[in-house]
Amino acid sequence: VTLRRQIGLKKDQYYLNKKIVTRSDVMNVLESAGFSRSNPYYIVKQGKINQMATAPDPQRLKILREVAGTRIYDERKEESRVLLRDTENKLEKIIDLLKYIEERLQTLEGEKEELKEYQKWDKMRRALEYTIYNNELEDSRKRQRELETRRETSGMVTEKLREALQGSTDKIKELSRDLREVRTKLQTFRDEKEALQHEHSSFLKEKTKLELHIKDLKDEVEGDASSKKRAETELTALRERITEKQAELNQIRPEYEEMKRMEEDCTRKLSLKEQKRSELYAKQGRGSQFTSKHERDNWIQTELKSLRRNIADKRVQIDRLGADLKKDAKRKEELEAKIDELTKELENNRSSIDNQNKTFYDMKKKKDSLQNERNDLWRQENSMQQNHNMLIEEKAKKDQLLRSMVGKTILNGRDSVRKVLQIFRERGGSYDSVAKNYYGMLIENFDCGKEFYTAVEMTAGNKLFHHIVENDKVGTRILQ
Repeated sequence: VTLRRQIGLKKDQYYLNKKIVTRSDVMNVLESAGFSRSNPYYIVKQGKINQMATAPDPQRLKILREVAGTRIYDERKEESRVLLRDTENKLEKIIDLLKYIEERLQTLEGEKEELKEYQKWDKMRRALEYTIYNNELEDSRKRQRELETRRETSGMVTEKLREALQGSTDKIKELSRDLREVRTKLQTFRDEKEALQHEHSSFLKEKTKLELHIKDLKDEVEGDASSKKRAETELTALRERITEKQAELNQIRPEYEEMKRMEEDCTRKLSLKEQKRSELYAKQGRGSQFTSKHERDNWIQTELKSLRRNIADKRVQIDRLGADLKKDAKRKEELEAKIDELTKELENNRSSIDNQNKTFYDMKKKKDSLQNERNDLWRQENSMQQNHNMLIEEKAKKDQLLRSMVGKTILNGRDSVRKVLQIFRERGGSYDSVAKNYYGMLIENFDCGKEFYTAVEMTAGNKLFHHIVENDKVGTRILQ
């Protein structure tokens, strides 16, 4: 027996008597020749021989049996007996199965004749059924042709009705869009009307306030004019009074001059009379006007008292007229000063009124400009709000259509993810970074032409609604 092993770059082959065999066949041949893998004594370790020599007899007997392969033979023998018993059991089962098969074959031989009889009558039955079915088929084809004719006729009518329905649907959509636009414009006009009414009320209030302010200013101006007029009237009256007093003074002045002259004459006459009296006293021998000296002295004293009283009255009158003149002059100065003050105040009020009017007109102009700008912005806001509401309504319709096309489960998942991301953004911190690392669904991250919509939909399918994240940790955080 020759055993050869050939090891190449790609193959490892065994040759037994120049025939290619497997490795398991080689192992079986070696075991049958007494070279078992379980025998550990093909290579003896150092010190093992000394151990065997000094070992007791039972152990050496055991080692001898192991080297001879007796133990392995016994084990294999026991295994062979187990296999033999299993084989005998299987053989018994096979014999029982063969008996059952023979019995079944005998039964089938009996059923074979019945089957032939059955096939004969079945053939006749199928022939009759074929005839019946063929007649029914011809009737069905005839009815089908009739129905196809009627269907073609009804198809034309249906097509016309479909076209009419499509036209009506388009018209309804157009009318609905026009109705929404009209309602939007009507609401805009109503809002503008309310704003204009509010603005009109504000203008009326402002106008009333300004009219009252102007009336107050006019009243103040008229009051200043009345004060000025009253002061001018008093000044005129004082001037007239001064003129009257001056006229009275001019009238009294000649009399005063006359009385003064008379006083001087009387004084001179008195001096002359005194001198004359002295002369008369000296001339005792002359005749006298009065019967006695006492009578003469009484007369002279009476004349002097009368003259002095007249002089005192004139002086009092002159002093009174002078005081009145001073008082009137002082009053005149005060009234002129008051007139000048009122004139200046009136000029200041006029200047202030002019400035206030100018400021008012400037502010009114600025207010009108800002009001117009506010109205424009308000109209733009209303227009944008209406467009926003229309877009929200359109988005809701599209979302409802998408929900009916792809199913509620996908869109519910999308809504849940959006809610989770909103909560993360509100919390901030590390949650915000998770929200930033979420990039949306696949359908939201690319775009293509309309002519490729059907191809993309058929190719990707529901994968268009898969979610895109930075890594698996972000997806895990969102799912948690």
